[in-house]
Amino acid sequence: MAGYGNQPIYIVDPSKQHTTGKDALSVNIASAKAVAGIVRTTLGPKGMDKMLVNIMGDITLTNDGATILEEMDIEHPTAKMIVEVAKTQEKIAGDGTTSAVVMAGALLEKAQKLVESGVHPTVIVKGYTMANEKALQVLNDYAITVDRKDREMLERIASTSITGKASEMAGNHLAKICVDAIYAIDNNGVVNVDEDIVIAKEVGGTVHDTELINGIAIRKEALHSEMPRRIENAKIALIDTELSFSQTSTKSKLQVDRAEQLADFKEKEKANFRAIIQKIIDTGANAVFCSKKMEDYALHFFKEANIYATRRVKDEDMNILSHSTGASLVRNVNEITADDLGFAELVEQEDEHEEKTYIKGFRESRTMTILIKGGSEHVTDNVERVFDDALHVVKVVFEDGKIVPGGGASEIEVAQALHNYASSVQGREQLAILAFAEAVEEIPKAIAENCGFDAIDKLIDLRSKHATVKNAGLDIETGNIVDMLEKGIVDPLRVKTQAIKSASEAAKMVLRVDDMLRARRQEMMDVDPEHNIHNYDM
Repeated sequence: MAGYGNQPIYIVDPSKQHTTGKDALSVNIASAKAVAGIVRTTLGPKGMDKMLVNIMGDITLTNDGATILEEMDIEHPTAKMIVEVAKTQEKIAGDGTTSAVVMAGALLEKAQKLVESGVHPTVIVKGYTMANEKALQVLNDYAITVDRKDREMLERIASTSITGKASEMAGNHLAKICVDAIYAIDNNGVVNVDEDIVIAKEVGGTVHDTELINGIAIRKEALHSEMPRRIENAKIALIDTELSFSQTSTKSKLQVDRAEQLADFKEKEKANFRAIIQKIIDTGANAVFCSKKMEDYALHFFKEANIYATRRVKDEDMNILSHSTGASLVRNVNEITADDLGFAELVEQEDEHEEKTYIKGFRESRTMTILIKGGSEHVTDNVERVFDDALHVVKVVFEDGKIVPGGGASEIEVAQALHNYASSVQGREQLAILAFAEAVEEIPKAIAENCGFDAIDKLIDLRSKHATVKNAGLDIETGNIVDMLEKGIVDPLRVKTQAIKSASEAAKMVLRVDDMLRARRQEMMDVDPEHNIHNYDM
């Protein structure tokens, strides 16, 4: 609001929330810290779980930061920015979402103290930029090069990611499956985890029964007992429409005078349907997967043609089959040709009484299926999240060939380098660099806290030991400071560098905001029926 004489001039609509200066910064920092505080207790192998209950009453038990933030109904715009940090971290590095969010909250908390002591946000942003560049340089120099053929190291990477999650007791088994899957889909050093590895879940057995299947497994069976259970060199048709007698789009009546007329009508209807089925058979297909309804009348013709057929296949499975076999999803059967068919070396239902069909051996794709087993849906859901993280971190190391010691060792290395670097910087940017170093140390502090140790004591021990042993980190079982490489606890370099990048960028974006304008929600009240006037609650 401005003034001219005695008359106020409103530049901004007074019905909107308008926060400026330090107040805006304080509110934004508080919301970011709140998000970081929620996931901080989940950090590390001994982190606690969160119970998430949606509006349908479904329960999710997890300590995965990305899942927690995705399920939360967050309103504040700055808090949403912090959630974006987690999404970016998950997309690029596959893991480390909680570390990125905790670090972002710590950077903003340290910045707030500097602002309160008189340091301008612009100076802090400049100092954070300098610190970020130095930290990335330090991490790259600190990283260790590994060979993608080093299976033992890849399994260590997977085990480190799995440790602390609900499936930890089967950690070695799951880590081996992760590495087997990555090697199986290797395409000259490039692996496409999201497209070439299918995660399937089955309630029953234990997590130790989880298996890796060479190909695709779907929970379907042949629809007729006389259909073939094993087809080699399968030509696969994917029908993404109903195979049923055609119906008119509107209600209609058929008037007949004699029973023969009705019989004749039904014969013509069957003949038309037979012609549709014959179009599929004429393509040379010997395996048919239909995503929707399939009339029992069609089964006779498929059986006579020695074709495997099943129906009501999930859309997700249809898409996977299309990607793997090269088959097109046919939505108009009248237009199907042999070019729409896909190929697999084998389609097999191993046990006649087992509701599971395996599709194996593809020309282009290297699709593998990880079949997760567990005592309940909560268990299998949690193991699925474990695989999502573990597979991606193994992929990152497989492609980059760079790792760093875990257990807080890399964070201490960065923090100590930043303390030394700050002494060479003139001006108040030095304070921001020191604040950045302290924020990075919040990661090992949080890990120690969540293990039940005194965070300050362990941080001091880490600093002291790290001066002589560069790979020194926190042993979560004993509380001792030991060599992480000898212990086999390692992290991908990309996870650490991306966490610092994401946290730094988010903190700098928040610090640049000094004016916040937010419209208030207005609820429309009932319309006055007599005067047809809309009343608003202002």
